[in-house]
Formats: sequence, C-alpha cells, structure tokens
Amino acid sequence: MKPTLRQLECFRAVTEMGNFSRAAAQLGMSQPALSQAVRDLEEGLGTRLFDRTTRRVELTEAGRVFRATALTGLSEIGRAVALVQDLASLRRGLVRIVAPPLLAATMLPRAVRAIAVQHPGLEIRLEDLGTDMIVEQLRSGRAEIGIGTFPPDTEGLAISPMLRDRLAVFARPDHPLAGRAALRWVELADQKVVALTRESGLRLLTEMGFEAARLGFRPAHEVHQIYTALALVDELGALAVLPLYAAGAFHGRDFRVLPLQEPVIGREISLAWRRDMAPSPATQAVSQILLRSIRRFLPDLPEIESLFS
Repeated sequence: MKPTLRQLECFRAVTEMGNFSRAAAQLGMSQPALSQAVRDLEEGLGTRLFDRTTRRVELTEAGRVFRATALTGLSEIGRAVALVQDLASLRRGLVRIVAPPLLAATMLPRAVRAIAVQHPGLEIRLEDLGTDMIVEQLRSGRAEIGIGTFPPDTEGLAISPMLRDRLAVFARPDHPLAGRAALRWVELADQKVVALTRESGLRLLTEMGFEAARLGFRPAHEVHQIYTALALVDELGALAVLPLYAAGAFHGRDFRVLPLQEPVIGREISLAWRRDMAPSPATQAVSQILLRSIRRFLPDLPEIESLFS
C-alpha cells in the first residue's frame, strides 16, 4: 500500500514535534485520529517507525531511513502546491505577447505598465513581429497572446476582435486639406500619397478605397514601415493613408489626422491565442488589461467586452 499524503503529513509532524499531542495540535486534528494515521502508515510499510515512551516519541532505524527520503518528497510536493497556487492567484506567471511593430510601440507600453502595477509578480515578454511570425509563435506555443489583424479562419487560432480601427489621412498642418474634419476618398485625386508596399494588408485596404472612389492609385512613394511613411509626410508634405492608431507614432511631429469616409474602411484589431490550449489565469488577466488599455488608447472605437468566453 502506498502512503497517503495525509499519512506523510502526520509522520512529519510527529518527527518535528516529538510528541503526538503537539503534532495533532499543529495539524488541527484529534490525537486519536493522528495516532490511527501513523498506525495505518506503519502497517502499510510493514514496520514500526516510532518507539513510543511515556515522555518522548523517537524514530526507529526504519523511521530515520523513511524520514530521509519521504520528507524530501513531501517538501517538493509542498513547493509544487505553492507554485500552482501562486499561478492561480497571479502571484507569479509568464505571459508572452506578440504584436506588429507599430501596435507594440504605440498601444502596448501603457498596457505593460498597467500589468506591472496590478500584477507585479507576473513576467511579461513583448515581442514585435510581422503577422506571419505572430501566427507561427502562437501555433508553436512560444507565445500566449497575439495582437493584430488576423483572418477569422486562421488555422489553429482562436480570434477575438477587440475593436475596429479605420483608415485616415495623415497630413502636415500646412497641407491645403489639413483644416478639414474628415475627407472623402475622391478628394485624394491628384494628391501625392505615400503608400505601404503590397506586403502590407493596409495597402489592399487603401487600394479598395481608391477603387470605390473610382480613382487610379499611383503612389508617389512605397515604403515598408509606417514610421517611414510618416517621416515622408513630414519632410515632403505628402499624404499617407494609415490606420488611426498610427497617431501614437508621432514622437513630437505635428500631423493632422483626417478620417476617411465615403466609404469608411477599417479592419478589426483582434486578440489571438492557440485554439487547443486553455488560457491560464495569468493569460486571462493580461488579456483584460490589454483590452482596457487599448480601449483608452482609441476611446472613440467600439469595444467587445468579453474575451475567452
């Protein structure tokens, strides 16, 4: 018969206290119940573990051998239980977040700071990657949370939309169109536009807007990064069609942001995780903080309240 965890706890208490009464008090149980647990343990092992005298309880040779090994294992179990309880109560844990560079630079630093304040025991690792790499990190289990724009049928991932961004024109304050509250796509005719390359999903959305307005699209410059597009707007006085959240990348530059309409074109910013892995308590807590933080970053955009539901 294998010893039970309770029998081992009783054995340890008696060895530490040297007395059944004090051991029972330490464990919060009656002395007869503790004595019975020790007898059951001895019967299961087929030998006495204690020599009982009127004044003291002492370990037998078998008891000393058993203590040297069994209590080490019991301590390891105790540490394992404490670690799991810490994870459940968010006193410790690791959450790895992957997001595109612009999202990581604009929306997420505030969220990471909020996580550190609310759950100082959690370790957060943030990595900025392209969408394909984000999907791969999630599928392989090297990240718990991905943020970005994902097709809803992305294989192996569960996708939960957080909010819907929209496209806008970014212009210098001295541009002739900068004083407008919003722009229609047709008003971009004959304007110098900086565009992202066709590797970016934003390029397709931009082309859709020009097509809807029945305009030809011949960008003045094509770049890979939104930061480069904004730098060209600043230096050349051109226009750039970018998502609203790119406003967080100004870094001291002065731009005007003019939402585009007729039609309004946007895309969903979503949270993603591996479909076949249940999120840990830490992952769930972090996801909620991310949602609230991004909501404050873009307060005029709609919100989906619950994640992992």
